[in-house]
Amino acid sequence: MELTKYTHATVVLTKGDSTLVIDPGAYTPNSAELVAGTTAVLITHDHPDHFDAGVLNAALDAQLSLRVWAPANVAAELGDHDGRVTAVKAGDTFDAAGFDITVFGEDHAIIHPDIPLMSNVGYLVDGNVYHPGDAYFAPAAEVQTLLVPTSGPWAKLGELVDYVREVKPAKAIQIHDLMLSEAGRGSFAQFSQQLTGIELVTLADGESTEV
Repeated sequence: MELTKYTHATVVLTKGDSTLVIDPGAYTPNSAELVAGTTAVLITHDHPDHFDAGVLNAALDAQLSLRVWAPANVAAELGDHDGRVTAVKAGDTFDAAGFDITVFGEDHAIIHPDIPLMSNVGYLVDGNVYHPGDAYFAPAAEVQTLLVPTSGPWAKLGELVDYVREVKPAKAIQIHDLMLSEAGRGSFAQFSQQLTGIELVTLADGESTEV
């Protein structure tokens, strides 16, 4: 399986002729193009850097083979689209364009106690790649490739390190990194590897790797 990292939190997985797009948000300039090239989209939560309702509604109208899986509040915002939008929660399993998906987690990481708790799910794809959305939630499953958020108002290096240590992946890849400079990405990667013993791989936008 091939993983391609796009701007911020958007990831595309490719297996044979099938693709799966995760979190094509408004921060990703080519999100509409990525969605146009797939039949399956996963959304972790409703923040605009992960979810662009305009792009997805337009694509669902234009692409009758497109399906979207998302938490209930996101699914409600998109509407049913003839049953092609499915609400998911922790514990759900399903097939998305030939990829086996398991859903974990319920809550977004705390930004500040004054901000109400928000919903957020993570997706484990083919028992290999785990995309956590905006949470350092460790799924109760073996993870080969862990996607590790490194920037944002909720992200913290110490919690990141504990997250990687708990999950113990074979491979870790930096995502959710738009708010960091090149030096910042390098600093997070250096600290993470130093404290976990696992390299935190940094991919350029549009760069791919085998997972």
